[in-house]
Amino acid sequence: MNKKRLFLAIVILACFSISYAQELSNFMGREPIISPEISETDVTFRFLAPNADSVKITGGFTPTVKMKTSFGEMEVPGALDLSKDEKGLWSITIPLPEPELYTYSFIVDGTSVNDPNNTFVQRDGTRYLSVLLVPGELTENYFEANERGNLHQVWYDSPTTNLNRRMFVYTPYAYETSEKSYPVLYLLHGAGGDEDAWSSMGRTRQILDNLIEKGLAEPMICVMPNGNANQMAAVTTQLPVKAYDYRDPANRDLYVKSIVKDIVPYIEKNYRVIADPAHRAIAGLSMGGGHTISTTLMYPGFFDYICPLSMGIGMRFGNDNSNQEEVMKNYETQFKALNKEGYKLYFLACGDTDFLFESAKTLDKMLTDTGCEHTFFVTSGGHTWANWRIYLNTFAPLLFK
Repeated sequence: MNKKRLFLAIVILACFSISYAQELSNFMGREPIISPEISETDVTFRFLAPNADSVKITGGFTPTVKMKTSFGEMEVPGALDLSKDEKGLWSITIPLPEPELYTYSFIVDGTSVNDPNNTFVQRDGTRYLSVLLVPGELTENYFEANERGNLHQVWYDSPTTNLNRRMFVYTPYAYETSEKSYPVLYLLHGAGGDEDAWSSMGRTRQILDNLIEKGLAEPMICVMPNGNANQMAAVTTQLPVKAYDYRDPANRDLYVKSIVKDIVPYIEKNYRVIADPAHRAIAGLSMGGGHTISTTLMYPGFFDYICPLSMGIGMRFGNDNSNQEEVMKNYETQFKALNKEGYKLYFLACGDTDFLFESAKTLDKMLTDTGCEHTFFVTSGGHTWANWRIYLNTFAPLLFK
């Protein structure tokens, strides 16, 4: 028994030593490791690894390299080498990047690891990434406001999907202490994301808090559901994923239907909201942009504010273009019906190097051809959170006016 206990103690100590070597340095008389350390002109990253042969850093601020992907040749972040001192501390100092929220990681002897000295991390699907937030005009709404709303994790029954599901619900500052009723923005994530994507990667709470505090946006509730119809919640909950055949016609637009039949009724029953089209907005990025387009075409007149981001129509994945003409005629009919029902804002946004930019331009043309008044907001850059945060900052002040 004593040998087993000794062995267990050694294993626990070894795991603890490896996992917390960087943190332990702060409690054993060593100088604390600061990473990242931002000055007015540069930023320094540090990583303690005495036995490593190579440490690199890669992220949104490193030079890009071209890589072939299934969507064609794309530019992806490259890597920069850190230098090692006599104590085994690796470091690199680079000019301070332009104001933006960047994610990054170290590559230690070929293995990607987060910055253990940086408590600011974000989850992007199944990946956790360290964050560098550079202050400036572009990012001022990404920091905490003085008047902060709340972010709730809400479980609800979805008869449409036959699941008990989770969504995140933002309520603005003073919601709990007032008797006021609020408009609602339904904000949808993209492929690979879940109900936490917009609040984690998109800084939704911080952006809305700042816009509302400055008087630039109407106080609103923001609902962020899980757009994966086979999931009860994010995979981090370890809940089982339902078997789901996307090719089955019975499952077509299942999530889209659940937005109108399950999610909106739940919110309008359990929160103080103004329950009419003039006080409902729907927006989404990429896959969520597709859900936004589909929902508003299937249920014209249900939402008065429509904001598809980094998405369009007419894209064909694969070689089957046999019914493309029929698809576009169907879209024409649907957009004419949407125009007839009426809406207050149609805000389409996309980056000019986004792989879906051509589809967004097709949607822009369709809206024009069918007489649908709209805004086509084009930015530089591609299919990235850097753009999606800008879009939220841009269209949120236009809602419920």
